Amino acid sequence: MWLLVGLGNPGGGYARNRHNVGFRVLDHLAERAKSPVVWKEKMGAAIAEVALPGAGQDKVLLCKPQEFMNVSGQAVSRVASFWKVPPQQIAIVYDELDLPFGRLRVAQGGGHGGHNGVRSLLAELPAPSFARVRFGIGRPPDGRDAASWVLANFAKDEEPALTELIARAGDALVAIVAEGATVAMNRFNAKEPGRPPGAQATEAAPMPAWGWGETKGPYQG
Repeated sequence: MWLLVGLGNPGGGYARNRHNVGFRVLDHLAERAKSPVVWKEKMGAAIAEVALPGAGQDKVLLCKPQEFMNVSGQAVSRVASFWKVPPQQIAIVYDELDLPFGRLRVAQGGGHGGHNGVRSLLAELPAPSFARVRFGIGRPPDGRDAASWVLANFAKDEEPALTELIARAGDALVAIVAEGATVAMNRFNAKEPGRPPGAQATEAAPMPAWGWGETKGPYQG
């Protein structure tokens, strides 16, 4: 079984935030499932076992941690341990400041890149070999604080492209399950279909460590 994890903060007040795009990708996958999906609250997470078209698996496990971002790895670790899912069969999707809006990046293993949700996963899971789908949200303009940026909703001019981008991120997760991370990387990292007008065409330089995940409260990373 594969465990697909979307990162976000729990609660309706955060549902449309940039920081919660991981939840939205999993909700989209649930809509694509072969039968109606029932989410259950277990082990600090919302969990659903689903059969996904194209995934090549009997079922996969969708997981949305229901604790704040900076401790999301705890719930994922509990779920993975209970279902005996090794790190190499875990894939996560999350918001990425260091990619412009409209870009996705698939990767396997690596560090946290300043994202406290990924930092928590690395601390709680036995190995860093899980796959990642990084969903570009871009940097805040005009020196705006990163915490307020990720906790804000997507801009009105971004919303029209979101449906396609969320679906593409879901496609990337399905490809990881069915064909492996390397195939998914070759397919989804090579080009940028649907990049909205005005989005940057090249990847931004790494975000400075300051301010990215250091704010206390609901932001948490």
